[in-house]
Amino acid sequence: MEVNSSSAQEKGYDYTFKIVLIGDSGVGKSSIILNYTSDNQGGLPSPTIGVDFKTKILTLDDMKIKLTIWDTAGQERFRTLTSSFYRGAHGIIMVYDVTRKDTFTSLTNKWIEELKLYSAYHDTIKVLVGNKLDLESSRMVTREEGMAFANQHDFLFYESSAKTGENVTELFEGLLKALGEMNKSAILTKLFDDLQRAGPITVHTSGSGCCG
Repeated sequence: MEVNSSSAQEKGYDYTFKIVLIGDSGVGKSSIILNYTSDNQGGLPSPTIGVDFKTKILTLDDMKIKLTIWDTAGQERFRTLTSSFYRGAHGIIMVYDVTRKDTFTSLTNKWIEELKLYSAYHDTIKVLVGNKLDLESSRMVTREEGMAFANQHDFLFYESSAKTGENVTELFEGLLKALGEMNKSAILTKLFDDLQRAGPITVHTSGSGCCG
């Protein structure tokens, strides 16, 4: 998978990555993105209509990395609309709600099959995220169940809380480090190692929406 394109360099970025979040409606996909891309984490995002995206630019060691993070609606009526947005994705983050068993069950019943149908399944880094870890007392899906599913389908695995920010940065940085290793880029791998130790030096974010 080529991530260091001449077009990206012409636009001033050393690397560009497209990351897509999928999962049932209400599992916290938009909140995860908002937590990662915004310093202002107050308030709740509105439900996604169709597809929305935000960009985040990391600058580290004189290298600029652009992330375009796509937020897809989980509602059934938008599935045909969002299927085209798998195309060209370098990373897929599949999210369920640890307090809702049905959102975990639908990973097998719906989202895995959709991934295989619409995405370059074997050429993407895939991450499974159990969100709403702050509601531990209401947990319906165990950590062991999540890990077993991730291992079965060759996903990285994290549990997170978009509300508190727990593990949100870590899950994105884990995905980026895996992308560096997948592309056999020593520069990228070292870059993401440094990122995980020190955090991004410079961050710019912006957002846009479509299909509303």
